[in-house]
Amino acid sequence: MKHTSHTLLHIEVSPRTARSHSRTVAGDYISAWKAAHPHGRIVTRDLASNPPPFVNEAWVVGAFAPAEAQTEASSAARALSDAYIDELLAADEILISTPMYNLNIPAALKAWIDQIVRVGRTFGFGAKGLEGLVQGKKARIIVASGSDFRPGTAAAGYDFLSPYLRGILGFIGISDVTFVYAHSLNDGNPQRETSLQSAKESARQLAAA
Repeated sequence: MKHTSHTLLHIEVSPRTARSHSRTVAGDYISAWKAAHPHGRIVTRDLASNPPPFVNEAWVVGAFAPAEAQTEASSAARALSDAYIDELLAADEILISTPMYNLNIPAALKAWIDQIVRVGRTFGFGAKGLEGLVQGKKARIIVASGSDFRPGTAAAGYDFLSPYLRGILGFIGISDVTFVYAHSLNDGNPQRETSLQSAKESARQLAAA
């Protein structure tokens, strides 16, 4: 049992509530995480109920323009981006629980990523070129999908979600990334219950590690 203070940032994505498989598996992860970190803190960012805004002109001005060119709208856009980034930087561990939509991530999750991937805050340019500034963190990603797109399966080539998330998290400096797949969840799939229970067990073990 770990007794040091620890912060988990949970990024919740599914628009479904009680019927959401990714939320269900995440619930098992969080229960095990609480047991392993009795003094830990959990911050939940529900992107389904409160989606981040898409990047627009005001955001671009806020992120890149000099101080004298800032407007009320650009300052507000930058402040919101800063809030998302500060939340990320304050966490020791990031849990993302998401469905797979059309072979990739939902739009709300992409909008959050576009808010937190920002030059000078989460990535920069060092002596060797691009470098991630978000160091010393780990990410755990729970993916729910109707079919089986796991690595090594016949349909693995259709999974654009996993390589994208691993790539973009690595880009900002988070290289410790582990996936838990709740797959084959389409109605009538005989693997559905077995897959779901296996994912929940994997999530519990990962959270307790």
